[in-house]
This record gives sequence, structure tokens and C-alpha cells, in this order.
Amino acid sequence: MHGTLAANAVLLDGINADAASVQDCEVAVCVPFPYLGQAQASLADSPVSWGAQDVSAHEQGAYTGEVSAAMLADFGSRWVLVGHSERRSLHAETDQLVAEKASAALAAGLVPVVCIGETYEQQQSSQTSRVIERQLAPVLALGAEQVGRMVLAYEPVWAIGTGLSATPEQAQDVHAFIRARLQSLGVPQVRVLYGGSVKAVNAASLFAMPDIDGALVGGASLQAQEFLRIAAA
Repeated sequence: MHGTLAANAVLLDGINADAASVQDCEVAVCVPFPYLGQAQASLADSPVSWGAQDVSAHEQGAYTGEVSAAMLADFGSRWVLVGHSERRSLHAETDQLVAEKASAALAAGLVPVVCIGETYEQQQSSQTSRVIERQLAPVLALGAEQVGRMVLAYEPVWAIGTGLSATPEQAQDVHAFIRARLQSLGVPQVRVLYGGSVKAVNAASLFAMPDIDGALVGGASLQAQEFLRIAAA
């Protein structure tokens, strides 16, 4: 929950100015709802695409304060985050609700970026695989056709905004576990991003891992040049 019209203009212009120099990867920004129109106007002729940070599971109706996938699509959005760790922890979003949001996004032609990850306590008590399995279960239950159109993002909660980051090897272990589940469903090509204190200094070592396909960038995305250096990596 960052941004103002003025600050966003500087950030989007900074990203857009050098985005064409980033080759061989997709670059996108997911912005707070009120700024979707600004992102659409700023990035319309850019290689950078845009989306939102959350979406309702409902198509329309008496759900005051909610924002539907069709509304996001109205602003040219391509992406939407679902199940971000802060939505799960601060808004009590369940694994099932996250799957329903992902399905709603797909129905409107959006690509859901489904976030999964364990807390510090769960990681320390060797529950990572069990937590990931539980979070993935209702998503994978949607079937290969739907899952094949998603992106997954592994974001260890203990590495978000803490300055800590999983080592490339730690992250790879979890990504390999996720990839095996995708393989068993018949959709091994689904991209799996890593999120958790990703910075320009650690991006290349993370991306060198065979099952890490990209990054879900947090705080570093608020600085155009840092964000672009991550994309360049």
C-alpha cells in the first residue's frame, strides 16, 4: 500500500524509460486499485504490463468495497496477485478462497499470480513442505487446464520485509517441491517465481537455480533502477 499520483508518475516513467533494454523476460507492475488507470495510461505503449494486488472471488453483486476481475480487465490489467501472505495473515484469507479468487481471475482473462509460503515458525519446525502442500491443494484441484494458465510465487513469509532472504539453495529446494507437484498434474511449464527480499545483489544467484523462473519483487520495486537491475538479471 504505497504510492501517490505524483510519486507513481516518477516511478512508472523511470521503469518505462529503460524497460526496452530488458531482454528475455516479462516485466509487470501490480498497483493499488485506485492507480490502475494511471498505470494503464503510463504503460500503454510500453513493454511493461500491469495488474492489481488482489481481486474478489465474486463476479459482481452486493459486495461493497470489493473489486471484481472484470473491473480489473476494464483497465487493461493482465495480472493479479492472489493469496499474498499479507492477505492471508491480515485478512484471514483461506487456501480455498485463494483458489476461488484465482479461478475468478482466469474467468475474466487475467493471469493470477498465486502466492504461497510458510512463516518463520513453520520453517523452523520443518513444516515447509506440509504448508506448501496444504496451500496448493485447492489450487491444484482446479485442474490442469486452469493451473496451466497461472503463475505461482513462493514467498517465504519470514523473508518478506525482514532483510532476510532464503539462500538460492533453500529457495530451489522449495521450488523443486512445487515443480514436482505441477509435474504430477501435467503442467510442469507453469512459472514459479521467488519473492522475499529480492534485490539486485541477490537476483542473479536466485535466477541461476533451475526451478526459479523469476521474482515477485517487493520493496525493491519502489525504486525504478533497482527494479530494472533485478529484471536485467
